[in-house]
Amino acid sequence: MSTSRGTRFDAFLSALAVLPSGYSQGDYFGERWGVTLERSADGRRIKLFGEALGSSDHVSFNLYRVAGEPRLKPCEMPAEKVIDFVLGFRPEAQKR
Repeated sequence: MSTSRGTRFDAFLSALAVLPSGYSQGDYFGERWGVTLERSADGRRIKLFGEALGSSDHVSFNLYRVAGEPRLKPCEMPAEKVIDFVLGFRPEAQKR
């Protein structure tokens, strides 16, 4: 997915910005997930890998900043799956 900007993609970027780096656990629509989020030191790459702790479901993607524009690269899954995940995932410290 390139820079197709819109309200939903902007919401995804905002939600991604507040997720904690490193490993965390949390809730995604009633299911417990473990997520590892890595940010490069220069801020040009974000890598996320998440897996459901009670099933075989997972989500994985890289987000690159090219000329200041975000480029979402899902790993063998639709972009909508990773966007839905980031919008719905609640790390333990952020559960409501």
